[in-house]
Amino acid sequence: MKVLLLKDPKDKDSGPDPYVKELGSYSLEATLIPVLSFEFTSLDSLFEKLSHPECYGGLVFTSPRALEAIKICLKEKSKKEAWSKSLKQMWNIKPTYVVGKATASLVEEIGLIPQGERTGNAEKLAEYICSREKPNSSALLFPCGALKREALPTVLREKGIPLESLTVYHTTQHPDLQESLSTYFSQQGVPASIVFFSPSGVKFCLQHIQKLSGDLINQVKLAAIGPSTAEALQGAGMAVSCTAGSPTAQDLAAAIHTALQPHNC
Repeated sequence: MKVLLLKDPKDKDSGPDPYVKELGSYSLEATLIPVLSFEFTSLDSLFEKLSHPECYGGLVFTSPRALEAIKICLKEKSKKEAWSKSLKQMWNIKPTYVVGKATASLVEEIGLIPQGERTGNAEKLAEYICSREKPNSSALLFPCGALKREALPTVLREKGIPLESLTVYHTTQHPDLQESLSTYFSQQGVPASIVFFSPSGVKFCLQHIQKLSGDLINQVKLAAIGPSTAEALQGAGMAVSCTAGSPTAQDLAAAIHTALQPHNC
């Protein structure tokens, strides 16, 4: 059976995409279609804030893109040297809170130690942070996207834990998205399952997928990587067949495998 994954392929240098590999272990044939493009912004402001760890109580990352913004900053020789010589060590005295394995591994790549990766979503990470931070302490620096959800900032604000958000990227539709979807459906047909990886993915893809699937859309098992994506699908009037227990390839593949069993049809 075929599964359509609405996400970017993993960097080729790091081996096969883990989602394709895990679904393959259940004899499911997965195809990746990139949905989003990202425009990075405020990078000078980001590094200026990173240059003053003494002003903050720690870091918060809920997206791999925020780490990509930092990695772009560190391509500049002087900034990379400053990070390596002192800034990295100064930040490592403080906590770096993250959601998910992908974000945690990028945090490790820049030399920091992630905490909270198993929380699975922003709401649970907020609870985790609240259990470790004291009210009215130094602000946590939160590099994020323009479309960030307000769940984490709201919970921290209610608990009196200061958070300083900085928008470092904007999310737009991938320029080839509609053409890629049309090509997939014309060549592969309607898949058994379609997986959405973000509320933005729902926004950019759903109408086009409904048009391409026609009456067969009701037979497709729609899957979500997490609760916020599931909410976006439900808000658009779609039934969600399964949501990954945590945002990992293993949990997603297991959930889709279960949803595709005959007794679940």
